[in-house]
Amino acid sequence: VQLQASGGGLVQTGGSLRLSCATSGFNFDGYATGWFRQAPGKEREGVACISVSDDSTYYVDSVKGRFTSSRDNAKNTAYLQMNSLKPEDTAVYYCAAAPRRWSCPPWEYDYWGQGTQVTVSS
Repeated sequence: VQLQASGGGLVQTGGSLRLSCATSGFNFDGYATGWFRQAPGKEREGVACISVSDDSTYYVDSVKGRFTSSRDNAKNTAYLQMNSLKPEDTAVYYCAAAPRRWSCPPWEYDYWGQGTQVTVSS
């Protein structure tokens, strides 16, 4: 099982990044996907979660209207489009997969990627 997150980097306030999570080794279209982040000295935070059929999504309040989660089951890949980035979005972002139609709690996620660093400069 592999989840490979990519697309992070350094961006100025107000900029955009698109994270990708390429997966292999499991039945991607049977798993909900989620994005989580962890900033230095802070606990891991759930950012977004999306159902297997891309018809249900959840976003933490701090990213609503700025971030969009999506998935392409044909490509076994999940995405997180991040717009209007703020310094407080700086964190390592992780993608994860849960063996449920839709799930958001991190303890329900079985598979985790290695994380990609997002840094937003002020």
